[in-house]
Amino acid sequence: MGDRLAAATQGAGLVPVLQPIIALPAETVVGFEALARWPSLNNPHPPDVFAYASATGQLDELDQRCIEAAMRAALARRLPRGTLLAVNSEPESAYVGPADSDALASGRAELAVMFELTERNLLTHPRALLAKVAALRRDGFAIALDDVGAHPDSLALLDVVSPDVIKLDLHLVQSQPRRDQTRILAAVLAHHERSGAEILAEGIETDAHLEQALALGATLCQGYKYPDLGPGNESHPWSPSTQHPPAQIVTGSPFGLLTSNRELRTGRKKTLTAFSRHIEDQASYTADPPMVLATLQQAENFTAATRRRYLDLAQTSPLVAMFGEHLPPCLEPKIRGVHLSQTDPLRAEWTVLALGAQLSVALIARERADVENERRADDDRRFDFTITYDRSLVTAVARNLLGRMS
Repeated sequence: MGDRLAAATQGAGLVPVLQPIIALPAETVVGFEALARWPSLNNPHPPDVFAYASATGQLDELDQRCIEAAMRAALARRLPRGTLLAVNSEPESAYVGPADSDALASGRAELAVMFELTERNLLTHPRALLAKVAALRRDGFAIALDDVGAHPDSLALLDVVSPDVIKLDLHLVQSQPRRDQTRILAAVLAHHERSGAEILAEGIETDAHLEQALALGATLCQGYKYPDLGPGNESHPWSPSTQHPPAQIVTGSPFGLLTSNRELRTGRKKTLTAFSRHIEDQASYTADPPMVLATLQQAENFTAATRRRYLDLAQTSPLVAMFGEHLPPCLEPKIRGVHLSQTDPLRAEWTVLALGAQLSVALIARERADVENERRADDDRRFDFTITYDRSLVTAVARNLLGRMS
């Protein structure tokens, strides 16, 4: 098995298989997903190949080989201009754009290329993910989140990534949803209503699956019910239903994102502590666990009580991260720490944020910089602050903080 995985990782026997993507309800072909296969190597399981590539430091090369092979295979079919071509890409792999890839440049010129970010390791390197999404959008590519529902990370990142297409995991389509699956579907439909992102149902094999896909709001689907008939199979042009701005890293600081017309209040540290606890409680009790990000100013503010509260949150949350000067990268096995430099404006700020499929809330505060405040006791310090449930603002703040995480 190891020899086969090594050979597959190095590109031996790679053959892209094009699976049709169907527009609903008309059931017309609008594109194809390129699936990496290695028939001459007895078809090792693709996740095993990518896991081997990641473990051996070859993920970037394998990802690029698969993308370029997909472009060449699609172009060889002489598909009509504007046909959708979906290619899988690992969130943590380096992005090689059309300026440095002739195959990708040719594909972009002829096809509507969409990068599917796989569910594997979505939140391992947030800054790299945001940078990759921004680069893809700048180069004119659509973006899909793959297998949504199979892993909680994808739900928490819907607003952060703002995909053009949400691909439902086949388990959500091939049976009547259980209670936990219904929560996932409700979250997807809520995001669809907010953003206009299209829903693609995977695993359509029967008329019953198709009926379920339509009930779930899918406008695209794919599966064995729709086999690829080979060259000559007519397809129709496709374009995203809405245009999304680049989900790029937001610079500055959370407090700096507040507009001049945002109402600010001034409160003592005790007051902000109470609001922070309330946000933490909301994150604990919501049905769809959100990511939770909090700034501490200094490492000594990560007290034993704070540690206990955030350890509880980390049991269900897809990401819990704390930001402060002198914080180590791993505060606990499930709590990530982010060190702030002395010049980072975040050192003077206090942010507690919860962002998920159903919850969007943030406390955004900055300590008052005056001599009188410096003389006050710790619990009596004053902060200018706001509490917001504005999802667009909370998302921008989340991107700002995630952009600090390597």
